[in-house]
Amino acid sequence: MARAPRQDGLQAPLPPARGVRRPPLARSGRDRGRVSRRSSEAVWWRGPAFWLGLAAGVLVTACVRVNVHGTRPGPEPLRVATYNTSLYDDVSGRLINRLEAGDEPARRIAAVLQRVRPDIVLLNEFDFDPAHRAADLFQRHYLEVAQSGGGRPLHYPYRFLAPVNTGVPSGLDLDRSGSLPGVDAGADDPAEAARKRGNNAWGYGLHPGQYGMLVLSRFPIDANAVRTFQRLRWSTLPGAHAPVDPETGQPWYPPHVWSQLRLSSKSHWDVPVHTPQGVLHLLAAHPTPPVFDGPENRNGLRNFDEIGLWKRYLDGGSSKWLCDDRGRCGGLSPDAAFVIAGDYNADPTDGEGEPGAIAQLVAHPRVNGSVVPRSAGAPERASAHSLPRRGDTAAHTGDFGPRTGTLRLDYVLPSRELRVHDAGVFWPPADSPDAALAGASDHRAVWIDVTLPATD
Repeated sequence: MARAPRQDGLQAPLPPARGVRRPPLARSGRDRGRVSRRSSEAVWWRGPAFWLGLAAGVLVTACVRVNVHGTRPGPEPLRVATYNTSLYDDVSGRLINRLEAGDEPARRIAAVLQRVRPDIVLLNEFDFDPAHRAADLFQRHYLEVAQSGGGRPLHYPYRFLAPVNTGVPSGLDLDRSGSLPGVDAGADDPAEAARKRGNNAWGYGLHPGQYGMLVLSRFPIDANAVRTFQRLRWSTLPGAHAPVDPETGQPWYPPHVWSQLRLSSKSHWDVPVHTPQGVLHLLAAHPTPPVFDGPENRNGLRNFDEIGLWKRYLDGGSSKWLCDDRGRCGGLSPDAAFVIAGDYNADPTDGEGEPGAIAQLVAHPRVNGSVVPRSAGAPERASAHSLPRRGDTAAHTGDFGPRTGTLRLDYVLPSRELRVHDAGVFWPPADSPDAALAGASDHRAVWIDVTLPATD
């Protein structure tokens, strides 16, 4: 099989735009090669005040679909998805070894993607390696091979991946333990030494590239126009929430640390994709979980401000502080169409994040936050945990065990000018034959179908 070209600075010539016909969801293994036009229940929204109605005679399988505008003639919708794949390893290079040997979790992740069949997809927690070997292996030997329970093979000619902050040594005592890994951690046991390395990396990780990101696309990516914000410093964000030591009332980070600390725990990417309908910007990120810290709440505040970076980016303007890794400054053009995608580690109403964190995006005037992907499996699983929940459990996107339960952490948020046709979460109910397939990761694949506004 042909190797997909890299998208890390070199762009293949743009092929002529053409329509793409893709089913809402592919059937599972025994019907591989055939497609289902109605494989789930639908939620119909009409007019400014929408209501929930179950589509009669339609069998619930993997997800609840949202049909916002009904069926009208026009271009085939583009399916954009995000999926935290949990394809990472605590040892550098070992994901490559696993993919070379044949990795069952990777097969199940590929099967889910073959069922959802996104045109553009962000994969979170996919280990980055400079040679892109893991991405090559996953595409050639997993996505491009029909998997058990999946659909037809998937081929993505275009991709983007780049270094992330996780696991990259900062050279600073970020956890205030009084020691620096590699300097005075020699007496520690290996596990403790690894933990210290992770705590003092720019983003928590046991090796550079752990928990990385990967964008796959059926359409050309404008690599020269991609903007990354890996090295943007937290202190440059207007109104940055600097952590405070509650015992002393003083800043948690000393000035020489705060002035250097990077905001993004992985990276923030603006990836322009040349679709047949025009340019669509995929705004990709994976903010740090708002836990694993102390009373100073440094991870909770960082999560809030990582999400807030995209808010400032959408605000636009020629902000001199908002400069990408190539030195280009300013926010997103006010006429740019976009989808915000990723695992943002922030539930709108539940969980341990800072109040209002994800509302910075969901309630942004440029974002259509009214479309909420749902599934049939999420509320069933939430009920099994019996944890108190204030939010809509049908919108949850992951199951994090009996102590944390289910939450909505993964998002595909469209800009207001996009026409939204459908949306869903691949999370079948427990009695579905696809239930085990969906459990390949603690997160579920989330997708949305959109069309760009027509241009003269």
